Amino acid sequence: MIVTLIGYRGTGKTSIAPRLAERLGLSWIDADPELERRAGRSIRDIFANDGEPEFRRLEREVLVDLLSRDNLVLAVGGGAILNPDTRRDFRRAGPVVWLQADAETLAARIAGDPTSPGRRPNLTAAGGLDEIRALLTQREPLYRETATLTVNTVGRNLDELVAEIIAGLALPSRSAS
Repeated sequence: MIVTLIGYRGTGKTSIAPRLAERLGLSWIDADPELERRAGRSIRDIFANDGEPEFRRLEREVLVDLLSRDNLVLAVGGGAILNPDTRRDFRRAGPVVWLQADAETLAARIAGDPTSPGRRPNLTAAGGLDEIRALLTQREPLYRETATLTVNTVGRNLDELVAEIIAGLALPSRSAS
């Protein structure tokens, strides 16, 4: 079984994945750093030099490999759901948790992440809050279609979120801590 965490950048996928994995007794991996490791360069560099289509091709390649594993919590990039084959593969691999937050919260979280500017490109000419709003409008139907569980992450700590995910998935955890 694979528990896949989907949602826009800044929803908490990377923070929640290791705690959720620990509670479930699973391994975890963040697909974006794994893609960067395999490509030998940052996502920003891939976008700048090869464009989004090449990034999406590499992303799909990495996800196909990761989804062939078992006993895993998988945090994926915010746009991974754009590919219909990937959405199908997520659902086939196991539960899919859509982590949500409003655009203003996401903008504040992204702005507060010191690693974001060096690793992540703007995906529209607008950038910032306008970009987040536009992309959420585009992606929310795809997140909704893919998810088996939806969790709002605004104003909640990691332990609360992990507990809600475990309860929502009706999966046993290995520890109560």
